[in-house]
Amino acid sequence: MSHDNPLIFLIDTLFDIYIAIVLLRFLLQQVGADFFNPISQFIVKATQKPVVIARRIIPSFRGIDLASLSLAVLLIFIKLIILLALGGIQPSISALLIQSLYDLIQLTFDIFIFAIFVQAILSWVNPDPYNPVSALLNSLTRPILQPIKKRLPLIGGLDLSTIVALIGLMFIKRVVLYIFTLF
Repeated sequence: MSHDNPLIFLIDTLFDIYIAIVLLRFLLQQVGADFFNPISQFIVKATQKPVVIARRIIPSFRGIDLASLSLAVLLIFIKLIILLALGGIQPSISALLIQSLYDLIQLTFDIFIFAIFVQAILSWVNPDPYNPVSALLNSLTRPILQPIKKRLPLIGGLDLSTIVALIGLMFIKRVVLYIFTLF
């Protein structure tokens, strides 16, 4: 598959953006982010139609929105089929499904790593805590950063929880993806 092909680039990019929005919808629901936040509203509106269709087939389970999660996997699966077909490759359905799950796991870690990194950068400029971006980032990263902050004391007045979280997430991501490739 040639990365020089502009059509492949465009398809890959557009799918990746929408898949990230669908996955963000799932993650923001799981962390209990403010539904009335303008960014949350955008995410819900941008994904509402396909999620409603998916919910007709896939119900939630114990508060977990399996429809949104399944939609993200399905979109990755479709993207892979299109990109590989454009490259003249016809992999098996099982290989595509495994790659789709792998890509979903990788994207999930990347979203949390990116959110923590952006939140750290924003903390240097002391943003308004009521800013929609800051509020969503805080909601998304709180489940990861809060336990670390409780256990890690300030060192010389510095909060190193962000660095610990980033290194930890990157390490766990590599371990999980490595284990995933063994199967």
